[in-house]
Amino acid sequence: MSTEAIVWVALVAGILAFVAIDFLLFGRRGITFRSSIAWSVFWLALGVSFTLVMAAWQGSAAASEYLSGYLIERSLSIDNIFVFALIFAAFAVPAQKQGRLLSIGILMALVMRAGFIAAGAALLDAFHFTIYLFGLLLVATGVKLARHSSEEVHPERNIVLRLLKRVWPGATVTVAVVVVLATTDLIFAIDSIPAIFAITDDAFIVFAANAFALLGLRSLYFLLAGMMDRFAYLTHGLAIVLVWVGAKMLLTDVWKIPTWLSLLVIVLVLAGAIGLSFLRTRGEPRTGPAGVAG
Repeated sequence: MSTEAIVWVALVAGILAFVAIDFLLFGRRGITFRSSIAWSVFWLALGVSFTLVMAAWQGSAAASEYLSGYLIERSLSIDNIFVFALIFAAFAVPAQKQGRLLSIGILMALVMRAGFIAAGAALLDAFHFTIYLFGLLLVATGVKLARHSSEEVHPERNIVLRLLKRVWPGATVTVAVVVVLATTDLIFAIDSIPAIFAITDDAFIVFAANAFALLGLRSLYFLLAGMMDRFAYLTHGLAIVLVWVGAKMLLTDVWKIPTWLSLLVIVLVLAGAIGLSFLRTRGEPRTGPAGVAG
């Protein structure tokens, strides 16, 4: 077995082990606001610390690419969480069942994103012009986010869900929620995968950043689901980041923007968006996650 294959096997095995730890331990003694904070900090620290592994293995350039990609994917996952909360509300899913459904959704997301990454890497390798298509997609997505910062979710309009009802009229609410979560994440993947390919074309880094960003999504959900109003400007920040990385792709043959500059822009924009959001909502009563003790 080659060194590359061994590294891939080690990464996948490690991610699966961490997923098992998350599913088996988080919420075992009840989900509280404090436990959600502790686990969210742990998963964030784990994802960021993998930067050191990349630095030791492939050098500072690869480490910077990973960290940039991780920050983008982690930030986009926060936007996903808000949509998931709206989906649960639309289907009136009890709080005690949301964790299990999120677990299924995370596993499906890992599989689907692995497929997207393989397809994206193959397209970029075979057809150079694909990078311009990805760039245009990201710019268009960023502009759409900026114009519609608070779109409502209408599960009944989900095409896959409507097809499911025709094929299986007796499908349970649980099955319906899983279908909507899966197709919603598929839509998010169409935006997020090209975003990280703007940072690097290394499939290993792309997958690692996505996988570590998805780890701990359950604890992050229960931490943030009841605090959506506190992130008033996050969508605007994400819009700027998507336009930035889209422009980086479109300029790839004219000016290759340094990774450190991309990382700096991403950090400043996201920090600014979150900081302004909390300044705007300062003084408002804190709201814990729905159905979770504060």
